[in-house]
Amino acid sequence: MIRAKRFEDAKAQATGNAELFWWVFMRVSGIVLMFLVLGHIYMTFISVPESQSASYETIVTKLQQPVWKLYDWLIMVLAGLHGVNGARYVMEDYLPNKSTRFWVKAIFYTIVGVIFVWGTIGLYTFKPEL
Repeated sequence: MIRAKRFEDAKAQATGNAELFWWVFMRVSGIVLMFLVLGHIYMTFISVPESQSASYETIVTKLQQPVWKLYDWLIMVLAGLHGVNGARYVMEDYLPNKSTRFWVKAIFYTIVGVIFVWGTIGLYTFKPEL
């Protein structure tokens, strides 16, 4: 695990390219997520009249547009991967036994994978009747 604040230090501590990639990903995804979520809150609650804000009809209309599905999917994927990587750091810190860590990670990644698939299927196959 990399415990650095600057890229040069992270590069020196990295045991491989994957670890360095996840270190960079956590920083970039955190910033991107901040803007995506703030934009989502603005467009859902602030830029529309209060009577239409977050109503079923408004959400259905919004989700009929592919760009909104992609926007929501990006939030789901980036937040999910950001959280999974954070949980991986916690597992590395608090599960010293390699065998236990392997099985906990395997079960955790399986559950997360199922949730990602369900979220993607639910988002892209959502066809409500108005």
